[in-house]
Amino acid sequence: MTQENPPATPGFSAPVPAKAAKLWLVRNEASGSNDEEALATLRDALSDAGIALAGETCFPKEDPPTPADLDAGDIDTLAVFAGDGTISSIVATLKDWSGTVLPLPGGTMNMLARRLHGDATAPEIVERFQNGVARRVRPTVLVSRHAIGLTGALAGPGTAWAEVREAMRRPTLKELMDTASEAISSSTSGPKVVCEDADCGRDEGYTAITLTPRDDGIEGAGYYSESLVDFARHGVALLQRDFRSGPNESLGRHQTIRIACPDGEPMGLLIDGESYEGAAREEFTLGTSDVEFWATADAS
Repeated sequence: MTQENPPATPGFSAPVPAKAAKLWLVRNEASGSNDEEALATLRDALSDAGIALAGETCFPKEDPPTPADLDAGDIDTLAVFAGDGTISSIVATLKDWSGTVLPLPGGTMNMLARRLHGDATAPEIVERFQNGVARRVRPTVLVSRHAIGLTGALAGPGTAWAEVREAMRRPTLKELMDTASEAISSSTSGPKVVCEDADCGRDEGYTAITLTPRDDGIEGAGYYSESLVDFARHGVALLQRDFRSGPNESLGRHQTIRIACPDGEPMGLLIDGESYEGAAREEFTLGTSDVEFWATADAS
């Protein structure tokens, strides 16, 4: 494979044959779908596709390859078999790299992989890749003072539910009950957040606001918990490991969106699932990724 193809736009570009990729694999064994059986299945799929691994890194035990490492090895594809947080942290180090990232669903939510590949499994994505239907794209991203969000951000006291999700990965009854109790307390009594843009939801604010980069703008959604029924629905969403399916209402789409805590308190903030210290006001802008990705979803 060469790098002679023109830079991709936020949409899909023409198919580029991908059979000759020289690929380095980064995996995170602590991610949600990253056990030994899944890894063996992925390696078999790569072998069947005629793709020999030029290198492999177990993150975070080992440091991921740098752009200089990849260029020195003439690596044109970095496959990351992990969750959104791991993919985001690795991509953040690749700004000056000339190659292309292949996200593979190996975590809990896998939102970036879903965006680029639909609901395909890692072996199915490799098969598409081998069949030459992969496209190089530069997707829209969420730009903030903290980090670039490949999948989006979550702001407000509802970010406490992320601790419950982490507790579910290594559950003990006491830890799960403690973190769930703290999340309920934060959601009900913590300072809410509002969208400061015109016609942007409830004046009284929300337990959480999610921001998701789309091709035409940042999609906002406000999440609320006003009754026991709402908490029950959040519980179901949590058990499904998808906070975004909880009770919410649309806040529209924006090129720039401003989120604030009217009480002046620092807001809870997650970007691509990773925690950051939010201020009382935060601004997010729609941008385009500096790093190219392989996408295999049907563009029709």
